[in-house]
Amino acid sequence: MNLLKVDKLVTRLRNGAAIVDGISFEISAGETFALLGESGCGKSMTALSLMRLLPDGVANAGGAVQLDGAALFDLPEHDMREVRGGKMAMIFQEPGLSLNPVMSVGAQIAEVLALHHDLGDAVANARCVELLDQVGIPDAARRVHEYPFQLSGGMKQRVMIAMALAGSPTLLIADEPTTALDVTIQAQVLRLLRDTQDKLGMAMLLITHDLGVVAENAHRVGVMYAGQIVEQATREQLFAKPLHPYTQKLFAALPDARRSGQPLSAIPGSVPPLGSIPQGCRFAPRCDKAWSLCREQTPDWTMVEGRGVRCHLYQDTGYRIRDTDARSPLPLAGEGLGERGDFLNPVSRIPNPLLQVSDLQVHFPIRKGLLQHVVGQVKAVDGVSLAIPQGRTLALVGESGCGKTTLAKALLRLLPATAGSVQFDGKELIGTGAARSSMQMVFQDPYASLNPKMRVAEILEEGMSALRIGADSAARQAQIDGLLDKVGLARDSKWRYPHEFSGGQRQRIAIARALAVSPQLLICDEPTSALDVSVQAQILNLLKELQQELELSYLFITHNLAVVEYLAHEVCVMYLGRIV
Repeated sequence: MNLLKVDKLVTRLRNGAAIVDGISFEISAGETFALLGESGCGKSMTALSLMRLLPDGVANAGGAVQLDGAALFDLPEHDMREVRGGKMAMIFQEPGLSLNPVMSVGAQIAEVLALHHDLGDAVANARCVELLDQVGIPDAARRVHEYPFQLSGGMKQRVMIAMALAGSPTLLIADEPTTALDVTIQAQVLRLLRDTQDKLGMAMLLITHDLGVVAENAHRVGVMYAGQIVEQATREQLFAKPLHPYTQKLFAALPDARRSGQPLSAIPGSVPPLGSIPQGCRFAPRCDKAWSLCREQTPDWTMVEGRGVRCHLYQDTGYRIRDTDARSPLPLAGEGLGERGDFLNPVSRIPNPLLQVSDLQVHFPIRKGLLQHVVGQVKAVDGVSLAIPQGRTLALVGESGCGKTTLAKALLRLLPATAGSVQFDGKELIGTGAARSSMQMVFQDPYASLNPKMRVAEILEEGMSALRIGADSAARQAQIDGLLDKVGLARDSKWRYPHEFSGGQRQRIAIARALAVSPQLLICDEPTSALDVSVQAQILNLLKELQQELELSYLFITHNLAVVEYLAHEVCVMYLGRIV
């Protein structure tokens, strides 16, 4: 029996543009339905529509939603409050914005317990500690009294999951629940959700752009594009033979070892903006299989071999599914490495490296008492040695908190090193005034690292002016135009502000800013962690092209092992401040 039934849901902006345009799907008790697609397709707005939590200026304009037989759109707001958190709960995409900054995390979880289970203070506090322990937060008895600003991004995400599970919901909506988590915590959180699902018979709507998460957790999948579901199938059907050209391109954009010397199949263009969706198929402008009918007539929903697809290729055209239409399976771990045996050499044996790090240490003092005496040291980086030659990529992988970003900042002298040596192009950097413009960093969150009050032209020119690159402003602007061409952005976009760009475009701006001062080494800190697979493919292609053209070296910090396999020449694994 279906627990949730969504029938022709329509959500519109006040100006009439449809964000969610007539989507239908069902979820049974104990089943996981994954909603897959690029940013801007309407996935999160679908979830907010079900919860009746739409922002100002957006409203449900049609369709019906039934949860366990109750019509949600007909309930008064008082009754809907009982449904939210009790029968239906949501894990939001951005935990930093969803947690109350002036309440301890325990108090926020206790609110859910008090509202839906009527528990006393002592029992509620014990249950809060139990929930935090379940989601993998260490020292839960102490953390329960801490505030969101005292927790890392991954910990805040786990607090959000604990809050969602506190009400024992029958339906859990998980909006990108593992985006900010490294692979080990991701596996732990997903296992927790599966165990809870098995125990309670809970249904789950999983919103994600991570095909690996879909492969491991979903029973059925809906692929969403520009407000519509364009393909719906079981997990096995989708991964065996994706039908819609958009789904096929999402699979083709995944990095794997067999394409290490070739560019990834990035999808050209972007999701059409609201209100500008042309007549016909919405994917036609980006589809290499489109013909005149696709631009003139909107395709109907068609059933093919027990699954649904919205595409003219399957509507009485004589088209048949061929093996060549589906992407062949990914290779097993370790396959295809025979021809890359030279990459397996220990990095410490590289002759004449561009960057040579020897026994680098970064320690932070632990202070206690009224006089703040030093009582110990946090060894964030504890004797790291590595080397990167010209034109090569060294990947640094490891869990959150193991010291990867601290190491990167110490190399750039943004943090003081306690001991050790960092030599760049034969010159010692630690304890000297040597210039560091030849090393630049691309930060994890491009929006947070770009000044929101500066136009792109000003952001790119800032470093050039400081280092006196270019004869005058006109010469620098000409160089900026060349940089924008290089990273695939229009020249006139330099007069826009960061908030006017998508996530992938902002990351391109961050790369252009790093390249503006002609570095030899780029330190990339999780540059693709929050990007869709199609945008990730564009960024990885760009980095490879720049490396070949400019002979750049990369220190690539990531927890995505597929990206490591595709991009890196050498790999270092870091754990608790050391290369293991």
